[in-house]
Amino acid sequence: MPDTGAYLDHAASTPLCAEASDAMVPMHRELYANPTGAHRMARDTRRRIDDARDVMAEALGAAPGEIVFTSGGTEGDNLAVAGRHLAAGGVAVCSAVEHHAVLAPVEHLGGRVVAVHASGVIDMDALAAALDDEVTVVSVMLANNETGMVQPLEQVAEAARSRAPRAVLHTDAVQAFAWLDVASQAACADLVSVSAHKFGGPKGTGALAVREGVALSPLLLGGGQERGLRSGTHNAAGIVGMAAAAEVVLKSRAKQVVRLAELRDRLADGLLGAVEGAVETGERSGKVAGSAHLCFEGVESEALLFLLEDAGVYASAASSCASGAQDPSHVLAAMGYDRGLAGGSLRLSLGYQTEAADIDRALAVIPGAVARLRAYGTG
Repeated sequence: MPDTGAYLDHAASTPLCAEASDAMVPMHRELYANPTGAHRMARDTRRRIDDARDVMAEALGAAPGEIVFTSGGTEGDNLAVAGRHLAAGGVAVCSAVEHHAVLAPVEHLGGRVVAVHASGVIDMDALAAALDDEVTVVSVMLANNETGMVQPLEQVAEAARSRAPRAVLHTDAVQAFAWLDVASQAACADLVSVSAHKFGGPKGTGALAVREGVALSPLLLGGGQERGLRSGTHNAAGIVGMAAAAEVVLKSRAKQVVRLAELRDRLADGLLGAVEGAVETGERSGKVAGSAHLCFEGVESEALLFLLEDAGVYASAASSCASGAQDPSHVLAAMGYDRGLAGGSLRLSLGYQTEAADIDRALAVIPGAVARLRAYGTG
C-alpha cells in the first residue's frame, strides 16, 4: 500500500467516510430523479431526502421543517447573515475571528465587528457596546476554524436578548460539529450552519437550521425549494451522504474526542518541547479536541508547508479558503499577534482517520524543518 503521508488538515476537509460513500451510490445509479417530480422514482428520491432531513434535525437540535439544505458552510453563513438583513434590515454584528463567509457579508453590509481577547474568545464588553435596537443579526461561531477556540455562545445569546431585542443569533458550527454536541451547545442559536465535508461527508453539501419564526429572505430565487429559502434542484446524493456521515459522528463522537485529544496533546506538547520559540495560540483547554495551532518565530508558513509536504506531512497555515495569501491570518491579528510571529503559523488538525503514526511523523519532521528554515534564513 502506498505511503499517503500524515494528513493533518482535517479542518480544511475530511476524507469521505465509507458510510457516506455507500449511501450515495444508489442515489447516483438508481434514485437519480429530480425529487420535485411526481413519478415513483422522484417520490423515492424525495423520501431519502426527507429521511436525511430527520437525521440533520436531530444532529442540530431542530425540527425537520427547520432544516434548509445548502451547498455548504459558505452559503449557509451568507444565507443567515445576508438573508436576515434582506428580511429585517438593520445592522449585522459578528466577532473579529469569524470565517470570511461571515466576516465578508457583515462588512459588505456595513455591520459591526467585535474585538476578541488575546485568547481568541469574544470580548463580551465589546459585544455589549455593539448591541442596540438597530441590530437584527449577531453571528458568532461555535468553534474557530484556525485556532479551534470555542466561543461562549450562551453568554452571547443572553447579551443579544437583553441588548438587541430585534436580533437573531447565528452560529457557524462548521468546525464544531465533529467535536461538540451542536444540538445542545447551539440550542440558544436561531440559525446554525454546518458543512458536510468537515465531518466525513461530501463536498458541496451543507445545512442551515432556521428556527421557527425567524424571518429570513432567500438569496437564490427560482423553483422555491426548501420552503422558498433555497431554490435549486436538490443535491440528493450529497444530502443523503451528509446525513450518513452525521449519523456516524453522533454515534462515535464521544470516543473520538477522547482518543484524538490525547494525540493532539502529544503533538502540541512535543512541538513545544522540541522547537525553541514555538508558541501555542489560545488556551488548549478551550479548544476542540482536533486542533493544534502554533506559531514559530523566524519562519514563514509558506516555506514551512513546502518542506512538510515534501516530507509527507500535510497541514495548513490559516483558513484553507485563504491559502496562498501572503498577509497573516486575520484571526491571529485580532488576537494581537504581531505580523512576524503570525507569519509563522501552522494549523495541524486531526480527524477520525488520524492515528499515532501520523503524530510520530509530524514530530519527526516539523522540528527539523523549522531548524532548516531558520539556519538558512529562508523564514
